[in-house]
Amino acid sequence: MNAIVVRGAKIHYDDFGPSAGLPVLLIHGHPFNRTLWAPQVAALAEAGYRVITPDLRGYGDSSVTPGKVFLSDFADDLAALLDRLGVEQAVIGGVSMGGQITMEFQRRHPQRVRALVLSDTSAPAETEEGKEFRNRLADRLLAEGMDGYASEVIDKMLAAYNVTAMPDVAGRVLGMMRATDSHGAAAALRGRAERPDYRDTLAAVRKPVLVVVGADDVYTPVADAEAIRGLVPDATLAVIEKAGHLPGAEQPGSFNAALLDFLTARVATRD
Repeated sequence: MNAIVVRGAKIHYDDFGPSAGLPVLLIHGHPFNRTLWAPQVAALAEAGYRVITPDLRGYGDSSVTPGKVFLSDFADDLAALLDRLGVEQAVIGGVSMGGQITMEFQRRHPQRVRALVLSDTSAPAETEEGKEFRNRLADRLLAEGMDGYASEVIDKMLAAYNVTAMPDVAGRVLGMMRATDSHGAAAALRGRAERPDYRDTLAAVRKPVLVVVGADDVYTPVADAEAIRGLVPDATLAVIEKAGHLPGAEQPGSFNAALLDFLTARVATRD
């Protein structure tokens, strides 16, 4: 594990694989941390890619910024991290909120993007109902902590049948959620409630994009992934069977195969 201070926050991150490999930056979602990507890190590093997995500010081992943290704050943190690592351009990918940070990164730092990976995410702006929900949830997490929330959503983060079929995965996901600082989670929820519409951003992308979704994702269903694919001129869609909102954790073999196929066929050989 490494740590640097960027934009007033101490950001912890892992940097695996050969330093000369094609850089791939993977962004976790809420309320997780960089270890969510452990199965992908192992596979990509073995295949010769440089894999960078940060803890977003407020999550994992990174420092907490109370109040409100916007998706643009996360995106600028990551651009600053790449600057410090001497990485001019990378494949940028994320799951759920991490996918929205990926879209925000594309909007703010398009010259830094080699390709995009959007897993189990959605592009439209937050609805009024969604804004109210996220702000109420932020208040609740500050008052109660993470335990009750984690127990309530585990069968939505994973496909419900995988909670019992995959106790080790369920335990790992629950552990990440429960370990998250409630102030960091609340700040991200308040900022995410004000997220913009990324559909125009995606329609303007002229780089390869991999869209991934669990077949049984109840938060961002297959229809959301299909909508993203329809917006991007050069998009590939991979639906991961027997998975919910976190297919990289639930079905790492299938997820990694789709990711590696995309990187090999659409990115590594591209000028």
